[in-house]
Amino acid sequence: MVLALLGLTGAILVHRDAWIALPHAADARVADPAALAVATARLMADPAVRPQSILYASDGFGLLRLSYTEGAGAYADQAGAIVRRWDSQWERPELWLFDLHHHLFAGDIGEVVIGIAGLCGLFFVMSGVVLWWRMRRTFEFRLWPRRLTRPGIVRHHRDLGIVVAPLLLLSLYTGTVMIFRPVAGAAFGPGTSAAVEKSLEAPKPLRVPLSDKVDWAAIVRGAHARFPDAEIRLLALPRKDSGLIAIRMRQPEEWLPNGRTMLWFAADSGRLVAARDARSFGRQVRGYNMLYPLHAAKVGGLGWRIVMTLSGLALALLGSLAVWSFWFRRPKRRL
Repeated sequence: MVLALLGLTGAILVHRDAWIALPHAADARVADPAALAVATARLMADPAVRPQSILYASDGFGLLRLSYTEGAGAYADQAGAIVRRWDSQWERPELWLFDLHHHLFAGDIGEVVIGIAGLCGLFFVMSGVVLWWRMRRTFEFRLWPRRLTRPGIVRHHRDLGIVVAPLLLLSLYTGTVMIFRPVAGAAFGPGTSAAVEKSLEAPKPLRVPLSDKVDWAAIVRGAHARFPDAEIRLLALPRKDSGLIAIRMRQPEEWLPNGRTMLWFAADSGRLVAARDARSFGRQVRGYNMLYPLHAAKVGGLGWRIVMTLSGLALALLGSLAVWSFWFRRPKRRL
């Protein structure tokens, strides 16, 4: 049931940017650092309504997404004008669908449940390939079972499963690795998890308060000056008492939609504290950073989105029919 749910929600989320029908959602991405600096300063100027973070527009989605406390948020155009606000994720289908797909509405516990389901899914696919091989001479490709009987569903499950097995292995493995990072060692070798952890480390906390006089425009301009070829993706206020304003950027070589090139600025003065270029990462970290874009179809354009949609729909179909045959088409026991 969990795998069917993940497959269906994943297939929908792959096309999320296309079905958010809001004004300016289809606008071209503004790449001019000066314009981005002005928009950022406009949004961050008033401490009373300042967002916790800004996710900037991308090539496929022309709005900024602002995050506030307690699940509130807003979309703004690239000039900084608010387009739509919400007080809870339940007001935005793309947000609660994302939470369902990633956490089952249960936070960290739900994430662990999903990870375990992903590991089970990998076992199902690999064991299914072995079982199909014994019955390969009866193979018949059908999108839907010939009959909704238990034998018909089992045969359809086996034959459709072997066709989509490579896609399911990719979807399940990339999803599981993002939850259980040590699993990445199967693809990139021992030490991958530790290398990824090190690549995500932030500088030591400054433990300074966030000043109301921070020059937000200067921070954005400084980030672009440090990495002129990179695209700014995210600005976040200090977490807890770290005293560090974080900027996340994406280099042209990066597949990750938000990149892993990072800069940290002091929350009291706006000075640059540290910077990290994703192009300096080793092979293991670069490989790991390619998994999410493959999983969420953030590379490859429409063609790969269609491929991953088929993977999600196949998982939803196989999972739901398996549940149907187990609960409602089980042979009756003879007394």
